[in-house]
Amino acid sequence: MRYTKRESGFTLIELMVVLVILGILATFLMPKILNRPDEARIIKAKNDIRAIESALQLYKIDNGSYPTTEQGLMALVKKPDIEPIPRHYRDGGYLDYESTPVDPWGNKYIYRSPGEGDREYEIISFGADGKEGGEGVDADIRSWEIK
Repeated sequence: MRYTKRESGFTLIELMVVLVILGILATFLMPKILNRPDEARIIKAKNDIRAIESALQLYKIDNGSYPTTEQGLMALVKKPDIEPIPRHYRDGGYLDYESTPVDPWGNKYIYRSPGEGDREYEIISFGADGKEGGEGVDADIRSWEIK
């Protein structure tokens, strides 16, 4: 069976049309794709805070109170050696970390117990800039504001 010249492949014009179409699509899609990592980090921080809250609840059930501010979130990873020493600390801890949990931007979560007002504790990520306050990706993510 012999192939004619037309059946042997794409022409240069056809390839150029495909490249132009791909270029146009990339122009519209790239900004949307590039903004997603910031949204993903915010979602991860909120999920991390929820997981930490669950671990705090288990800690309180086992030991009668939350870790103090001085004991910090490390108390969920390793048994505290400062007062009050938990009496019924779970083997392996309450979080699967080797050190204090950090937010998606690499900063330690802020933990206070008791928290401000009538809150028993509070967990905060200062967002992308690592500073208190801010807007957008720099906004603080606070445990009591997560729904």
